[in-house]
Amino acid sequence: MYLAPLNYDRYFKKVFSDLDIAKRFLEDFFDITIQEIEKLEIKKSITDDARSVEFDFRCKIDDRFVIIEMQQWYKPDVIQRFYVYHALNTALQLEKLPNKNVLASEKELTKVKDYLQIMPVITLVWLVDDNLGFTEDYIGFVPTPEQVTTFIKDVKLWQNPDIQELITQRNHLLKQLENKSKDLPWLYENRLIYAFQKNIVKNKKYEKYYAWFELAQKTLDKISDKFAYSEYEKDAVLNEIIRRLRKEIDDPMQIEYIEDYDRFRIEIQRYEEGVRTTAWREGISEGMSKGLKEGLKEGLKEGRQEAEAELLPQLQAERQKLIETAKFLKTLNIDSQTISLKTGLSIEEIENLAIK
Repeated sequence: MYLAPLNYDRYFKKVFSDLDIAKRFLEDFFDITIQEIEKLEIKKSITDDARSVEFDFRCKIDDRFVIIEMQQWYKPDVIQRFYVYHALNTALQLEKLPNKNVLASEKELTKVKDYLQIMPVITLVWLVDDNLGFTEDYIGFVPTPEQVTTFIKDVKLWQNPDIQELITQRNHLLKQLENKSKDLPWLYENRLIYAFQKNIVKNKKYEKYYAWFELAQKTLDKISDKFAYSEYEKDAVLNEIIRRLRKEIDDPMQIEYIEDYDRFRIEIQRYEEGVRTTAWREGISEGMSKGLKEGLKEGLKEGRQEAEAELLPQLQAERQKLIETAKFLKTLNIDSQTISLKTGLSIEEIENLAIK
């Protein structure tokens, strides 16, 4: 019998509700040792009309607030949506943020939130099918001075053969990154990370986190070979995950849930593929109808420019030969009209040629 798929929302939340499992996963993924972990509420109201957001998993580890989000299939809003979750993980700290007294006037104190107590947040988005076009195992984003991006994208600078200019620019940026004024390094401790299951199992880098994603993929593929999980069973935490997923599959209602989920997942994938295919076809059709003439015009223009750039030296050399021929014929007292017929130069050009 196969295991319940770890990637399905219900089982992912059940498995990660165990803090020992969550702690070990975070330690393996970030290659750290966690001294303390505290599970936090996963469903919170965030607007005046009681709209709410529900996280898959949210916790506090040592001096960080962390959320883990499982994304089963392709969705077009994974960037914006999870950025909102990322920001909320900071904003929700306001609930328990202590107050401090500040001097409002010469004789009056007032209480305000002590924002210095806000901790950095880490958001880990576990993407199952999507890889956002990356080939790496994961990609992380942190707030940095925008000059860093400008430096990397400055084509003209990188084409400069003077390596010293690059070193000077880099040293300047390093000083910006090392600026500790008003606790600026706090910004860089906030991380939004997208981990790509399909890449991890394909790349097989065998990092500490590899076993987690490989196990998840095997449960998703419904591998029922009893030896497929034997390697994980040697590890107490991973074995506990297997035990929990195997227990779920013993319940007929869970089998029905998995089958319904499978059908829904397949239908969603077909729908997504249809949307992408239709959009591609419509884009091509619209591009052809609207841009064919303009594209042809631009293509001819670019082709002419490239040809001119390549042939210009040759044309200039040929023209110089004709001029030299015309000069020589003039020394023989050949009339301009005859020279024009022989060289293709205009009579005016020929008459203006100076001969020694």
